[in-house]
Amino acid sequence: MSERDSTRTEAAFDHDVVVIGGGPAGCAAGVFTARHGLDTVIFDRGRSSIQRCAHLENYLGFPGGIDIETLYGLMHDHAEEAGCEIVPALVESIERNDGGEGFVIDLQDVVPVTARRVIAATRYDGEYMRGLDDEGAMFETREHDGEEHEHFDKDYAERDGTTPVDDLFIASPYGDTGYQALMAAGRGARTAISVVEAVRRERGYPDSLANYYNWVRRETELEDESAARNRWREHFDERVAEDHDLEEDRLAELREREIDRKIGMYISDDEIERRRERGQERLLEHIDDDLILDAARAIEAEKRPTQRQQGADGK
Repeated sequence: MSERDSTRTEAAFDHDVVVIGGGPAGCAAGVFTARHGLDTVIFDRGRSSIQRCAHLENYLGFPGGIDIETLYGLMHDHAEEAGCEIVPALVESIERNDGGEGFVIDLQDVVPVTARRVIAATRYDGEYMRGLDDEGAMFETREHDGEEHEHFDKDYAERDGTTPVDDLFIASPYGDTGYQALMAAGRGARTAISVVEAVRRERGYPDSLANYYNWVRRETELEDESAARNRWREHFDERVAEDHDLEEDRLAELREREIDRKIGMYISDDEIERRRERGQERLLEHIDDDLILDAARAIEAEKRPTQRQQGADGK
């Protein structure tokens, strides 16, 4: 079960987060925002640059490499399992919503939608973002073959994906490392964490407590829950800067919510086993049925000599 913060989509917007691009960067970003409970939609026109790769051989976790079709299916399956909606549509442009908060996303052949925050995660030129930056720093002019051309500045976003445009985050396009799928996925995850931390700050968490991580731990590592809660209360209070402007009741509410989140990250051995089996079953859904049957026959063939020998030893 995914970790969820108690959130709801703000009534003024169709979605909390719109992710543009359904490749490694976009899907990784969507997994993190959706698992935090943010209503997330991924717009994927089906032309991720990863599809130009004949066979991916350096994506961690696949010692024999992985074909792009299977990886694409796994990424989208994961994003949807986390809670994302994936829509096959091309984003034509993004504009500021009336009032300056949030965005309107114009789509080809689809009704426009609004979002509180946007994560750009496409390798192409970023033209759909033109006009969002009043300073004009998003694009730069370069000379090529004696002619000047305007290009999206791949260094426009900070390393954490934040940009000078409020609530616009960029996982891609960015620097040369973006040509590696594994790095693109990491960039997407880092950018999504920046989004989650921005949401946490908006909900009242002081900067010193807005940092976020998303993982589960063994229940056996959790000390007595009452003692753990007291220790975390002390740790929380120590980290809160003295200059915060929160009322004590609100601060106490945030503290207890954060402690509940931490407690929820610990799972039992039975739950670990259930998730292990569930994870491997989901992987099987993406493996060719004939390969699964061939592997099953090979396993049966290996068992038969052992079974015959055991029978002989028992006579």
